[in-house]
Amino acid sequence: MNIHEYQGKAILKAYGANVSAGYPALTVAEAVEAAKKLPGPLFVVKSQIHAGGRGKGKFKELPADAKGGVRLAFSIDEVEKHAKEMLGNTLVTIQTGEAGKQVNRLYIEDGSDIEKEFYISMLVDRVTGRTAFVVSTEGGMDIEAVAHDTPEKIITFSVDPATGVMPHHGRAVAKALGLSGDLAKQAEVLTGQLYRAFVEKDMAMLEINPLIITKDGKLKCLDAKIGFDSNALYRHPDVMELRDLTEEDHKEIEASKYDLSYVALDGTIGCMVNGAGLAMATMDIIKLYGSEPANFLDVGGGASKEKVTAAFKIITADPNVKGILVNIFGGIMKCDVIAEGVIAAVKDVGLKVPLVVRLEGTNVDLGKKIIRESGLNVIPADDLDDAAQKIVKAVNG
Repeated sequence: MNIHEYQGKAILKAYGANVSAGYPALTVAEAVEAAKKLPGPLFVVKSQIHAGGRGKGKFKELPADAKGGVRLAFSIDEVEKHAKEMLGNTLVTIQTGEAGKQVNRLYIEDGSDIEKEFYISMLVDRVTGRTAFVVSTEGGMDIEAVAHDTPEKIITFSVDPATGVMPHHGRAVAKALGLSGDLAKQAEVLTGQLYRAFVEKDMAMLEINPLIITKDGKLKCLDAKIGFDSNALYRHPDVMELRDLTEEDHKEIEASKYDLSYVALDGTIGCMVNGAGLAMATMDIIKLYGSEPANFLDVGGGASKEKVTAAFKIITADPNVKGILVNIFGGIMKCDVIAEGVIAAVKDVGLKVPLVVRLEGTNVDLGKKIIRESGLNVIPADDLDDAAQKIVKAVNG
């Protein structure tokens, strides 16, 4: 689960990190009132969407030469002008794709005098199984280019969970950023603050870009992009309250209600599979035969008829889906349960696209019998290769 910048900064501030004063705004009037609460004379008007690259982004509804999704304002009138242009309009960034995201919230922040910009982030290193720091002297809007063109400028190191963060980790951050004296001490303190926030809040990713040195010699988190481990959210009701459903795909929201692992993709073949590995293999073989999957969907090993029915409805709700492949290997999951769920869903929402069903494993004969006697126009498949070829052929006419 992702949250907005202003929400992330509130969390970091609670752990002692230095952030700028600011206020969220849902309307132009709220943006103006927020600016009046800040000392000025420089304000920053920031679009709040779950995507990076906002500064270089472009609004679909505005002229091509219009400013991006993060703007400086030197008066309250200018804050109002920017707010009017941003709110309700669609911001397209390098991370949103061409569709972009509608800006429904702003963050009005006190301006900062920037001496230098850095980059620092934290994530879970799947190779080492540890929390890792990623640090660079090249902070700012072009960090992706730095990673691509000069990867040697990005320093990474991990923290042993047995010891947690130690003073030498803070010194490693300071060294990577070329800091000394008081700034090195501030970096050491910040390293501990970020690590505690990351671990205690079960974050999956924490990115500060940029981390800045102000003109008066202070380290400050000028941005905050945070994502949480969804499997741990039950431990953090305070974090759950920060969820913004308008930033999420409605199909993924519906899937979460039934504890389904669903990710919307850009293809045309909807997939319903049990098991993450089998789901990935199913997507791969669809691509092998020249088509693209419309989703990743793992119904899990112990899905009920109701859960399967919900999964099928979510797939058919995607207007891009031109065909559906159900691929079930029944271990814990029973093939007859899948068959009953599919039939119930088809009878409820109808079947307007080709449907290929491949069943194998527990109660497979009963599952096939249920499908066969349902009277539905279902294309049976003997194995995964056969199923993939049949659904691709059906979709391509």
